[in-house]
Amino acid sequence: SVQNDSVVAGGGAIEMELSKYLRDYSRTIPGKQQLLIGAYAKALEIIPRQLCDNAGFDATNILNKLRAKHAQVGPGMAG
Repeated sequence: SVQNDSVVAGGGAIEMELSKYLRDYSRTIPGKQQLLIGAYAKALEIIPRQLCDNAGFDATNILNKLRAKHAQVGPGMAG
């Protein structure tokens, strides 16, 4: 029997949301810090990219769809 029917985000959803947040934040600050935060945001996408590759999916296509989905809904609602 199922004891807990809560849905937990997986498949790199948390990393994609953090990446989006950091990209948005990096656009609000000047100089080298903007580049550093943007690079960190990009690095977080390695996890969902690797999951796509391991599953045999086109990672670029899937990540573009994930970015679009995370951009149109509020935090924790992309699914």
